[in-house]
Amino acid sequence: MPGENLSRDEAHERAALLSVDGYEVVLDLRSAVGDSDEAVRTFRSETTIRFRRTGEGTSTFVDLIAPSVNAVTLNGRSLDPAVVFDGARIALDGLADENTLVVDAQCAYSRTGEGMHRFVDPEDGEVYLYTQYEPADARRVYANFEQPDLKAPYRFAVTAPEGWTVWSNGVGERDAEGVWRFAETAPISTYITCVVAGPYHYVTDSYTRGDLEIPLGAMCRKSLAKHFDADDVFLITKQGFDFFHDNFDYPYPFGKYDQAFVPEYNLGAMENPGMVTFREEYIYRGKVTQAAYEARANVILHEMAHMWFGDLVTMVWWDDLWLKESFADFMGSFVNAEATRFTNSWVTFANNRKSWAYRADQLPSTHPITADIRDLEDAKLNFDGITYAKGASVLKQLVAYAGRDAFLEGARRYFKRHAYGNTRLADLLSILEETSGRDMKSWAKSWLQTSGVNSLTPAVTYDAEGRITELAVLQEGDELRPHRAAVGLYRISGGELVRYARAEADITGARTVVTELAGAEKPDLVLVNDDDLTYCKIRFDEGSLATLRAHLGDITDPLARALCWSALWNLTRDGLMPARDFVAVALAFAGRETDIGVLQMVHGWTKSAVTLYAAPAWREEGGRLLAEGGLRELRVAEPGSEHQLTWARFFAATASSDADFQLLEGLLDGSAKIDGLDVDQELRWALLSPLAVHGRADEARIGEELGRDDTATGKRHQTRLLASRPSAAVKAQAWAQVVESDALSNALVEATIAGFVQPSQRELIAPYAEKYFAAIERLWGERSIQIGIDVVRGLFPGLQDDEATLASTDAWLSAHESAAPALRRLVLEARDDLARALRAQACDGRAAV
Repeated sequence: MPGENLSRDEAHERAALLSVDGYEVVLDLRSAVGDSDEAVRTFRSETTIRFRRTGEGTSTFVDLIAPSVNAVTLNGRSLDPAVVFDGARIALDGLADENTLVVDAQCAYSRTGEGMHRFVDPEDGEVYLYTQYEPADARRVYANFEQPDLKAPYRFAVTAPEGWTVWSNGVGERDAEGVWRFAETAPISTYITCVVAGPYHYVTDSYTRGDLEIPLGAMCRKSLAKHFDADDVFLITKQGFDFFHDNFDYPYPFGKYDQAFVPEYNLGAMENPGMVTFREEYIYRGKVTQAAYEARANVILHEMAHMWFGDLVTMVWWDDLWLKESFADFMGSFVNAEATRFTNSWVTFANNRKSWAYRADQLPSTHPITADIRDLEDAKLNFDGITYAKGASVLKQLVAYAGRDAFLEGARRYFKRHAYGNTRLADLLSILEETSGRDMKSWAKSWLQTSGVNSLTPAVTYDAEGRITELAVLQEGDELRPHRAAVGLYRISGGELVRYARAEADITGARTVVTELAGAEKPDLVLVNDDDLTYCKIRFDEGSLATLRAHLGDITDPLARALCWSALWNLTRDGLMPARDFVAVALAFAGRETDIGVLQMVHGWTKSAVTLYAAPAWREEGGRLLAEGGLRELRVAEPGSEHQLTWARFFAATASSDADFQLLEGLLDGSAKIDGLDVDQELRWALLSPLAVHGRADEARIGEELGRDDTATGKRHQTRLLASRPSAAVKAQAWAQVVESDALSNALVEATIAGFVQPSQRELIAPYAEKYFAAIERLWGERSIQIGIDVVRGLFPGLQDDEATLASTDAWLSAHESAAPALRRLVLEARDDLARALRAQACDGRAAV
């Protein structure tokens, strides 16, 4: 990555010097097919940029990452590529008031999901291309000024292999010479331009509202077409457009709306206007739960919200990334709940998205929602739980604080005032002050410009008759914030735990008395942040905690139940509740959880509790309890239900005994049956996985399964399972493939890492801890940032959970103070996870005494 970084200061200086009138980008992608050497396969990229000098100075640079540059011409003057191009930038001197730059380059196809990604489908040999740029990889495809505030209109022209279709942001058609030419875009930033090309399966529809008609398209690889439920994608798309047009009062501004589901995608999706790209895992090859469909709907709506928050109005620099990502994350759940069949999406948000935020906000790398982003490496790492989920949580708090109508009216004014422009925090706050009458600067200072999560704990006193004399909410944290929160009182009635009183209050300072609840009858459970209005960690008084241990499954309200599950998990992560206690609650009540998304989260937390937070001496027993509980619930689940499928996957993930493995083998070969359980191909891989991990499925058996599923997805499963086998030679090979070679694609790197790291193989992978610390700085310098992130995060020796590993991590940090800040951040985060695990293990160990 040397030389590829761009600082905020450099970007600001360049924006002060020039403005861009337009781009014309001509790509020749015919080299994507044929017999070229895969290692050196390139395509021709010719870019014409028209720009004006608007500030002082006569020199600047244009961004381009390419193997070679054929020619550079500035205002008719030829520049020597050997002199002006350094591999990441082209230096420009002697600028005029009006300038025309032409760059002719050979750019490289990508195997890492960055730039122009090239994928060969193993099922039929077809080649597929797509681009992915955020935050700054458009420069891998064409020369440009790679920063969000230098917006411009674009014209793309693409020559592609015969029989292919090409899509971009604008409407395109193939001319008589075989070139796909696309309509000029509105002014947009470099990172949301897009090209998708190949023999994709393409389905069309349209959205109509009054005089507005939006052509809709959806596409995937031909070999996935039989699984593609485009009708449901279009349904959610139309429901989203209805909501946004009803509430934003600004028609969708980018013409058509295509959605491409593409292979080996690093992200969930990307909001390229008119040409949204998604990871193809959102096309489900087998039976999945409604939680999976809800997640896909959330992503579709998230990306659609970006058409306004991010694409129409864009942040000046990545400091204000939240101006698009936090809003889109919030709107995904907001619209899902109000406009689609997923009316309980706020339950998922409280249980799932906030869990991501809570973890990120307690890492040493936590940062304000409006972050200090010094350069592109900082920006890449800031697509995190703070920017997305905490930001969305804070916006949910803002809606409670300012009011829904004021919030939406603020959005409407924001779009109209800043359409096709760039904004900072102050631009939005000034409008929200207009619409709400609230002091947004103070609110923003507390919520957007500080870091960390508060804990809210009830403190209750009672009179002799058991009525509340005072209920106070105690707030802890480095920054005591204003919270608009509800406090709910619950009691057991008829075998159910139901709410009988509720009060909303402004929680400020260290102690706030909720006067409205004085005189209420004594509750069995006090739930602070009932209805999940604010962003905080919920704590309980002793009586409430005892109630949850005995009656969590009796809570009738799904959101309240989800909040309690999340709160108990936070207590476990914080070392305040023994991991074995969380496991006991989960095994007692998870079988009664009706919300499938919550159940899946509880399953994940329970496995982590045993793997990471339980005392080492109890892990084996804890694992046995999980497998026994999983099998018990699997056998009693309703045949054919999504709960049965979820418990089947949980049982497979926790299987640990010979009897468990024999059942899995029987389900695979058909000699065992569980009524209603459809063992489709995706479930077959899940059942085979523990057999590979525990040495009961060898390379030949895994190869047999690939023979049943010789697809791109099957290849990823095979790669993961091969690396998961309990063999020193297997681990050595997997390590070499990821660390010592760059031959694997991004998807296969991810699969290999997932297979390499197995909790049951701690001793087998222990020797790689030292190798990890010896390799990561070199690797960070040699690989793309995405692969660097995947390897540094994925191979950190966190399973070697002892003080020696903590000391080795500290030694590396001390010896590498000058390492890239982004690399140090990743190691610091991993260190914090390890230290947290050791504290939680100590808590669990004390419970055994």
